[in-house]
Amino acid sequence: MSKIKPSKGAPYARILGVGGYRPTRVVPNEVILETIDSSDEWIRSRSGIQTRHWANAEETVAAMSIEASGKAIADAGISAEQIGGVIVSTVSHFKQTPAVATEIADKLGTNKAAAFDISAGCAGFGYGLTLAKGMIVEGSAEYVLVIGVERLSDLTDLEDRATAFLFGDGAGAVVVGPSAEPAIGPTVWGSEGDKSETIKQTVAWTEYDSSGKFPAITQEGQAVFRWAVFEMAKVAQQALDAAGISPSDLDVFIPHQANERIIDSMVKTLKLPEHVTVARDVRTTGNTSAASIPLAMERLLATGEAKSGDTALVIGFGAGLVYAATVVTLP
Repeated sequence: MSKIKPSKGAPYARILGVGGYRPTRVVPNEVILETIDSSDEWIRSRSGIQTRHWANAEETVAAMSIEASGKAIADAGISAEQIGGVIVSTVSHFKQTPAVATEIADKLGTNKAAAFDISAGCAGFGYGLTLAKGMIVEGSAEYVLVIGVERLSDLTDLEDRATAFLFGDGAGAVVVGPSAEPAIGPTVWGSEGDKSETIKQTVAWTEYDSSGKFPAITQEGQAVFRWAVFEMAKVAQQALDAAGISPSDLDVFIPHQANERIIDSMVKTLKLPEHVTVARDVRTTGNTSAASIPLAMERLLATGEAKSGDTALVIGFGAGLVYAATVVTLP
């Protein structure tokens, strides 16, 4: 017989509050066209992107995270001292160690919260949400802060016609806490490492000095598009099935804001009813990787396009190639 005392946590977990931060500088397509041979019409037709936000020197990964987190904590109606865990998903914090999560936890005023970073690209928010849910149900924390944050302008090759227009900066955060009923469904997640070359950093940090070219993000656009449209629609359907939800039961669809054509194709493949609100934050925020889902969620709730208690399908997918999908009740 085991001598280990069983853990005691909440029966379920839910998102209690959400917050976002977008840098003050708004960058229209015209600025992108200064360095690539393209047009505003081409960028809009291929991606749906009209503008994106780029951070200034003061809008660091930590600073943007703290702003978004403060809003999420206030929205949840708790204090920072009650936060028992801080999970930060990012690929654009350039220090391998210490984790930026520890700085954020301290500056927010948590009481020595467990804090760590994860690197799961555009699926990072879903990964963090799943970890937070496990921490709460297991009993190792009562409230967990999940942050998706990126400064992808630091990793953008402005002369790369395929990617220069895609990326933006920002931070989104949610507070996950205990629930008396299911409010975060089972997660369908995974990776396809055989396709990892389709989205990657151009050179390793160890090769930077010899290459003479600062690392940037590159991708094989058509391969990524096909994978996202066909394979991720299947994953989204699996998440609906796992939660016991049909498309007609949904109120909101919040996919990773990578490309509006991908979003439109997924809506069509999933046969979502017209009443389902679809996040299209990509138009004015661009692709912010791990930050895109919480930023889109925050905007839908702020504008009234979605409301508290709505049932939403969220799915992230990207470099790795990794993915994570689940059904949640909106805060």
